[in-house]
Amino acid sequence: MQTRILGRTGRSVSIIGLGTWQLGADWGEVDEADALAVLDAAHESGVTLFDTADVYGDGRSESLIGRWLREHPDARVTVATKMGRRMPQEHENYSLEHFRAWTDRSRAKLGVDTLDLVQLHCPPTSVYSDDRVYDALDTLVDEGAVANYGVSVERVEEALAAIARPHVASVQIILNAFRLKPLDEVLPAAREAGVGIIARVPLASGLLSGRYTLDTRFPQDDHRNFNRHGESFDVGETFSGVDYATGVRAAAEFTELARRAAPDATAAQVALAWVAEQPGVSTVIPGARTPEQARANAAAGSLELPDEFGAAVRELYDREIRALVHDRW
Repeated sequence: MQTRILGRTGRSVSIIGLGTWQLGADWGEVDEADALAVLDAAHESGVTLFDTADVYGDGRSESLIGRWLREHPDARVTVATKMGRRMPQEHENYSLEHFRAWTDRSRAKLGVDTLDLVQLHCPPTSVYSDDRVYDALDTLVDEGAVANYGVSVERVEEALAAIARPHVASVQIILNAFRLKPLDEVLPAAREAGVGIIARVPLASGLLSGRYTLDTRFPQDDHRNFNRHGESFDVGETFSGVDYATGVRAAAEFTELARRAAPDATAAQVALAWVAEQPGVSTVIPGARTPEQARANAAAGSLELPDEFGAAVRELYDREIRALVHDRW
């Protein structure tokens, strides 16, 4: 597994991390034993970054990671959590008082005195330009509650606003073969500023695995069922904002491109490896619901792709996807 420095945190992390939304909620049920087995498998495969949030299962994901950390006291894992969605998404709720309460809760669930990295969890756009918000985050660092802070964003302009701030360590953004806009400005700006990039939704909610068809049915408690039109949160988080029928068709074409590029790898592994090789990306955080998925995802960290694959991805995006998503996020 390759490693890279996660921006201004100065921490070395694996280029393939683990997203743990699945272990909390909104992807179907995962029991506690299975969740801990996923964390075990990821770490045994070289993963050294777990990404979570205080709202994943109302803290279940953080609690499971906290238990795993207690059982593996010598594991050198960076835990990135998020805060800000425990209250209505209103600008005035992003205050020092609330930040203290949210980080205290996360520290308790994770069982740590200091959070490695806390990220604002896709707040209203205006929050990214508020000096008082960054002053409050600096206070958390001064008080020792957090070691570093970053942001998770929906839109390119939000990422650029955060990158311009001197103490933002990292930006988390959707980046995959169906969401290429961050390549144009965000990744170059982050490289110039020394800000880390955490690439999320790298498989477009599983579409890029090539396993789904128009007949696939998702559980009632899976966001791929209940959030297809943005009913519960930003629709870009579900299938990267691509309508399902188009996504299935384009994913079938991506799968064929992946097979030609790396015959011994799965389409999902190729999708992850392609994101990881983009200049400026620090780590990629696919989720996993089983140990087998965690191991397969981690194996993408050693996969090399031919140069022409990137051009093929761009051509597919321009032809099938760009008009649907490029100007929205």
